[in-house]
Amino acid sequence: MTEASGNGTGLLLRRLGRREYASTWAAMRAFTEGRTEATPDELWLLEHPPVFTLGRNAAREHLLDAGDIETVAVDRGGQVTYHGPGQAVLYTLVDLRRRGLGVRALVDALEGATVDWLAAQGITAATRRDAPGVYVDGAKIASLGLRVRHGRAYHGLALNVDADLSPFERINPCGHRGLPVTRLADLGVDTTPEAAGAGIAGELAARLGSRIRPTEGADHAGTDT
Repeated sequence: MTEASGNGTGLLLRRLGRREYASTWAAMRAFTEGRTEATPDELWLLEHPPVFTLGRNAAREHLLDAGDIETVAVDRGGQVTYHGPGQAVLYTLVDLRRRGLGVRALVDALEGATVDWLAAQGITAATRRDAPGVYVDGAKIASLGLRVRHGRAYHGLALNVDADLSPFERINPCGHRGLPVTRLADLGVDTTPEAAGAGIAGELAARLGSRIRPTEGADHAGTDT
């Protein structure tokens, strides 16, 4: 079996631009339900319009004031977070069973890939066992949440690049009251969400023993906004 036929070593990277959240979530579920043993794993790199998302076990009291920002209850783990323009979102549609991975291993790989990429930008970052994600001097720079069905993962990671951080003041980020958040732009890194996300994708591929197989677009990945 070749890599292209889906033996698990390749990761197809789709650069999707800005996509509406709900249709992208539906597309992730459809992709996961419809994939077969031969379906290559994919990474979807994109940005969303402003949206608050609440995980399966999220407490509504952590959403302090949604205002005019859309709120969507989703099937990933974790509490409440915010997505918006200027944030690199990397969705990981990975067959964990085929790769012989547990969900904790994918979490560790995503966090580690982000820490490694930040280190290459001159930023020292860390993780927390009690609160998944990546932190710089105690401030959260990347959020993480996954869903696994039939041994196959979706959802993924969101990194603050040059996003407006004020919506985080309307929530307790990831259920932690008063948790500070930060972004690359405030840490002296001048880049784009697409470049940052592609860099993390490369680090993730290395950690999974894979290589990136680039492509453009994806009809199954929701609609442009």
